[in-house]
Amino acid sequence: MIRRPLLRFLAAAAFIAHVPFASAGAADTTVVLVHGAFADGSSWNKIIPKLQARGLKVISVQNPLTSLADDVAAAHRAIDNASGNVVLVGHSWGGTVITEAGNHDKVKALVYVAAFAPSRGESTADQGKNYETPPGIAKLVADPAGFLSLPAEAVATDFAQDVTREEANLIAITQGPIRGASFDEKVSAAAWETKPSWYIVASKDHMIQPAYESKTAQKIHAKVTTVPSSHVPMVSHPKEVADVIIAAATSR
Repeated sequence: MIRRPLLRFLAAAAFIAHVPFASAGAADTTVVLVHGAFADGSSWNKIIPKLQARGLKVISVQNPLTSLADDVAAAHRAIDNASGNVVLVGHSWGGTVITEAGNHDKVKALVYVAAFAPSRGESTADQGKNYETPPGIAKLVADPAGFLSLPAEAVATDFAQDVTREEANLIAITQGPIRGASFDEKVSAAAWETKPSWYIVASKDHMIQPAYESKTAQKIHAKVTTVPSSHVPMVSHPKEVADVIIAAATSR
């Protein structure tokens, strides 16, 4: 016969097993997610619950995509409102944003997800000068106001070719067009020069050359994870992306 104290202990242990595990360093850390062009904050939907399950606080920024300065300001508002230290995560164009915004004192680490990471004085457009134009970039269309977007078919074949058709359709519908001139705006200070960085290389990317991603990860001295992904590993490989962010958040 099992005694009551033991039963109470087993019941408590079972309860604790179902409580989200707060990783070391997670309790005082907020992850700020910065989406890229042709996307919005919902692009992180598969990542957010995985981070919260580890006790991390999360903010997903909604970039206006009207200029580098405007997007950096949006990231800074999120950082200002975050509690504790901040891990700043940028996808694609969001990498340029976090390179500038990451100079904020509260930012302790940077995570680049298939992203640009310009050096001081460089623009996003400068990043592709030594590489062939990726297939997806060649399919961009501009509206009369100079905002760029991707046709739905290009999203399915070159932006998110390894997700379900339904997911690709949602990405196409919810994408945020970006003012094309933003790509020519230069970074004034590169946060990766002073902050520890992680980089996720998407080896099947059709929007940014994977060779650029690999070389950039080396340039910024990042801890590198490579996934066989399209341009949206946070959608097609959410576990791997979440694991990298958690590693950055729990690093000492």
